[in-house]
Amino acid sequence: MLARSFTAMTVILAASGCSNQGPNIPKTNLEHLRQFKMTGEPLKRQISYLQSAQIQGIPVIYVHGTPGSAQAWVNYVERPVERSYSIALDRPGFGQSTPSLAVTSLHEQAAAVLALMPADGLPVILVGHSLGGPVVAQVAAEHPERVRALVLLAASLDPGLEEIHPLQPLGKYWPISALLPDKLRNSNDELMDLKTHLLTLEPMLKNITAPVVIVHGTKDNLVPFENVAFMQAKLSHVKCLKTVVLENQNHFLPWNSEAVVRDAIAWAIEPTC
Repeated sequence: MLARSFTAMTVILAASGCSNQGPNIPKTNLEHLRQFKMTGEPLKRQISYLQSAQIQGIPVIYVHGTPGSAQAWVNYVERPVERSYSIALDRPGFGQSTPSLAVTSLHEQAAAVLALMPADGLPVILVGHSLGGPVVAQVAAEHPERVRALVLLAASLDPGLEEIHPLQPLGKYWPISALLPDKLRNSNDELMDLKTHLLTLEPMLKNITAPVVIVHGTKDNLVPFENVAFMQAKLSHVKCLKTVVLENQNHFLPWNSEAVVRDAIAWAIEPTC
């Protein structure tokens, strides 16, 4: 019975989350580009990240979904979009960042992103995929002056669309929690708490003023396409808003629609507002 429950839990978490573990994540080893940095309050943790070899142009920070890691963005780190350089972090709770336990607060996740911004205050472009979308939106809502533009890829921002599978609560308790791999346990914890944090973020979205480009597939079965209408309605104070609809495309846009994603980032570098 326990084995059956564990198997079911693993399947549910893999299928119900905002996972960015798509089928075509590159295997390129960029460990020579890995760096570490301590964050300040409220997180006070060590963040692991990959950074382009050449530091020239506009900084673009890439934020993965759940579960995930900086490895998801190796193509963009190895070959940055023209006129930019890339920073891809392991979000707290994933990869080589600390803590090893889940950090479900979007405010604390945003602190990890903020710690990687240039010390000179140069505004950055933030790219968030899946659950990385609300993380970068949190940064832009808390610190609008630090954000040059937002790129939201299959982003999960509408609290009304968040659903919890009946089996997911089991993942928070022993013995299921002890049997789950760390990344799935942390992912489950994030997803269980996400709606609460999205409800807190929702009234803050009006603080975002930077240009925003939304990219979403109509066949996304992990983060519903209906999120697009929510974002269009709530991001009413941005300088300009562009929406790219990918017909019949699924959730894994950074890998199966890389050319479109690169075009979206290029637009963010020089928005046509």
